[in-house]
Amino acid sequence: MIDLLAAAYPWTKSLHIISVIAWMAGLFYLPRLYVYHVEKADEIAGVAPLFEVMERRLLKAIMNPAMIATWVFGLALVFTPGIVDWGSVWPWTKALSVLGMTWFHHWLGLRRKDFMNGQNTVSGRHYRMMNEVPTILLIVIVFSVIFKF
Repeated sequence: MIDLLAAAYPWTKSLHIISVIAWMAGLFYLPRLYVYHVEKADEIAGVAPLFEVMERRLLKAIMNPAMIATWVFGLALVFTPGIVDWGSVWPWTKALSVLGMTWFHHWLGLRRKDFMNGQNTVSGRHYRMMNEVPTILLIVIVFSVIFKF
């Protein structure tokens, strides 16, 4: 199995990066949809159901599969011999940041359920501020992996 992981390393790494890009796109875009949903749904008749469809499809068809693929390929990289030096700080900062992104993903999913149930209490401003969370985590991950602190 270890030989297979080592042989598949370039493929695994490529698929991991592709998955991360797709996941990040959703993590950046869904909070923006929530901002517009909060701020425009009451102003424009009939637009709330459109936002709900867009939000559901983004989360279910793009973000969830991308998150799962990111985790699967990321764990495959972790178990590939010689890739991760657990004595360094960088794998721990990356792991914590990925856990933070996963938490944020699930937080967004809970907010979608609030919208669907007509129970959203989060303001557009709050969604704008929360939209910075994946950016900060992305910066930590990229610098951790590239500089291997």
